[in-house]
Amino acid sequence: MECKRDFIGEFLGTFLLVLFGCGSVAVSVLFNSHSGLFQIALIWGVGVSLAVYATRHLSCAHLNPAVTLAMVVSRRMAPQKVATYFIAQFLGAFCAGLTLYILFAPSIAAFETAQNIVRGTPDSMKVAKIFGEYYQLPGSATVVSMPLAIGVEAIGTFLLVLMIFSLTEGCNPGRPDDNLAPVFIGLSVSSIICLIAPLTQAGLNPARDFGPRLVAWIFGWGAAAFPDQSGGFFFVYILGPVIGALAAGLLFTGVLEPLMKNKECHCR
Repeated sequence: MECKRDFIGEFLGTFLLVLFGCGSVAVSVLFNSHSGLFQIALIWGVGVSLAVYATRHLSCAHLNPAVTLAMVVSRRMAPQKVATYFIAQFLGAFCAGLTLYILFAPSIAAFETAQNIVRGTPDSMKVAKIFGEYYQLPGSATVVSMPLAIGVEAIGTFLLVLMIFSLTEGCNPGRPDDNLAPVFIGLSVSSIICLIAPLTQAGLNPARDFGPRLVAWIFGWGAAAFPDQSGGFFFVYILGPVIGALAAGLLFTGVLEPLMKNKECHCR
């Protein structure tokens, strides 16, 4: 029963997170509905908050494989649960990407026709970015190398996981009320997106990237869905977030948590 509850919670939460977040990118690309990065970042943050509120009493609402690994290394989660969480998170993200494609397929086709974009060519990354992130886009004035992109994603996820721990762990007397923590986690996501999205589109979540990217690959984007032949997709959007999350988990557990507990004892 517990395994079933964990699976449903992580699947539904990740589905909602990706549906709202990638949906904001979709309407921005296809309909120019949002003006600027801030609006998209804010919708992502709201989506995260809603997903956590909806599922945190089913699973622990990690909704991100990198967060799950950080919880394991910091001994806040049993390792035997990892497979259930991973499968649910990746499947939830894939289903959200599939739902978005079904909803917007006619609009995507019309946009491609209007812009003379041939699906599967490098130029079609302008549409494929609805689903997966890219640190290099054709025609972009921003030049980001793979090592820099890995570092950006690692730092962004480091900040996210550090905030999650700081906002939810009982050792931090300055944390918000438990009922408000999801709001502040969402605001943390929005802030991080505003900081790093111009460089890498701010993946921060291997499931969020891989699930929808796989949908793009299935529905005709092919090589444009996985454009970097030197492994950039894996190193930037999977390995980078994992490195950042593990570093944040170890820092909090090994350094910050003991200091917070010591401070709490001195204040009594």
